[in-house]
Amino acid sequence: MHILILASAFNSLTQRAHAELRDRGHTVAVELALPGHPLPDAVRRHAPQLIVAPMLKTAIPEEVWAAYTCLIVHPGPVGDRGPSSLDWAIHEGADRWGVTVLQADAEMDAGDVWACVPCRVPPVSKSELYRGEIADAALEALLLAVERYAAGTHVPLKQDASATSDAPLRPRPYLDQSVRRIDWAEDPTRTVLRKLRAADSQPGVLDVLLGGEWYLHGGHPESVLRGRPGELLATRAGAICRATTDGAVWIPELRPRRAPGQPPTFKLPAVRALGDRLPPLPEHNLPPLPAPRHETWTDIRYREDGNVGFLSFSFPGGAMSTDQCRRLLHAYRQACTRPTSVLVLGGERDFFSNGIHLNVIEAADDPAAESWANINAIDDLVEAVLTTTDRLVVSAVAGNAAAGGVMLALAADEVWCRSGAVLNPHYRLMGLYGSEYWTHTLPRRVGPATAERLMREALPVSAAGALSLGLVDRVVDRGPEAFAPEVGELAARLASHPATASRITAKKTALDRLESTTPLAGFRARELTWMRRTFDDPNAPYHALRRSFVHKERPQGTPPHLARTPFA
Repeated sequence: MHILILASAFNSLTQRAHAELRDRGHTVAVELALPGHPLPDAVRRHAPQLIVAPMLKTAIPEEVWAAYTCLIVHPGPVGDRGPSSLDWAIHEGADRWGVTVLQADAEMDAGDVWACVPCRVPPVSKSELYRGEIADAALEALLLAVERYAAGTHVPLKQDASATSDAPLRPRPYLDQSVRRIDWAEDPTRTVLRKLRAADSQPGVLDVLLGGEWYLHGGHPESVLRGRPGELLATRAGAICRATTDGAVWIPELRPRRAPGQPPTFKLPAVRALGDRLPPLPEHNLPPLPAPRHETWTDIRYREDGNVGFLSFSFPGGAMSTDQCRRLLHAYRQACTRPTSVLVLGGERDFFSNGIHLNVIEAADDPAAESWANINAIDDLVEAVLTTTDRLVVSAVAGNAAAGGVMLALAADEVWCRSGAVLNPHYRLMGLYGSEYWTHTLPRRVGPATAERLMREALPVSAAGALSLGLVDRVVDRGPEAFAPEVGELAARLASHPATASRITAKKTALDRLESTTPLAGFRARELTWMRRTFDDPNAPYHALRRSFVHKERPQGTPPHLARTPFA
């Protein structure tokens, strides 16, 4: 079928729907619902056979839903209605939730049900839940609904409170800051974490801190540090630790409240955001080796199981600042001193990496200089992976990856990707040529023609699509919580495989051969020449595109590469 995706933004779920629908042979175009762009006119131009809306914050006009079947993805079970579905689920401590695909009609979230899929709610942030369990359930429900529509015989079910006792109609309001507010003098750690997780990554929890108003983003428990409720206790890796009534929490990011008449603000590492306001606090650094024995937060961890080392990292939003790249490189070098034959690199359930940290770059006194420092820091990390010859390195891509993050994964000997991950192996939408040795690793894996196409089209690739292209070596068909254990078992098998020792021996020979013909330094130098030229040119599109991305400015229209998606 020819399917039109309507969306408020081309976010992670919309990208996954786009990629997986194309995998199944549908032709797919995208139209963003933007002010000043009448949807009826746009829809008529596309002439779709079906409309799907994986993430739409505005109502579809009657002129559209009366003429076309429109399938809306609602991140809640049957009967749940309102704009804060996941927020309420986490805020109220639900352990089970679901996703419903319903048909658009005159009332929001009240249309006939085409499919519904339940899911678990683990103790993670809203954004992590959305990209994980919710996204898995959403795609299962959406693909089932599309299949049912294509068959032409399915009759969707009416939403009726009397139809089933376990699906009452439950319209709920927007979850505002009056409900989200943390009472530091009264709320225990469990309540504080629930409020923080329900607000991540938007809108954050509004709070007063050090004489300013801030939105708090992210929350992780701390079991050792203690202090007066609300007191700042320590810093670590850019995060701040704040005492609760019975413990403490780590808060990685802050966003200042927007002042009247001022541009939108954006998230930064908490220590960076507070700047000179922050009083002297102890920096409670934790070395990745050995891993801490108590419950606490750190963004880089290392553990071993037999002959396998696991270097995991989890950076908010998948972005990697200069400091984060340098700390991860230090941890990687330490991990390479351990007596293992296989090293697994990657997060355990969410983002792998999205490359350089555009927010930190935007906030820098000299964004061009910080861009240059950041790209060199991530290049150093990729180079270390590419030149590791005394063990096999596996990239475990649990969640989405983009740009330099994809290239970091490709530097490994093998890439294992969770079935729900989405890859964006391109740079041009940010006005960049790209670095991270992509001109070596991408053509090496998929061939020059496919590499050029991926860069030019700038479209998301599903895990299955990446496997068919040769971009990844294995798809791990597991849910977010089961991915890491399955990777552990696979890595143990790889370490014990008879051929592993000879593969490791062959790595040194292969690298020596490469260095004698097309040295890695040449790839890096050519890429960085282009990047330096862009960074140092104040009129280069990169700077405006970066600002627009960081400040979350709406596009002027649907980007042509989405509206004119090539037919499958």
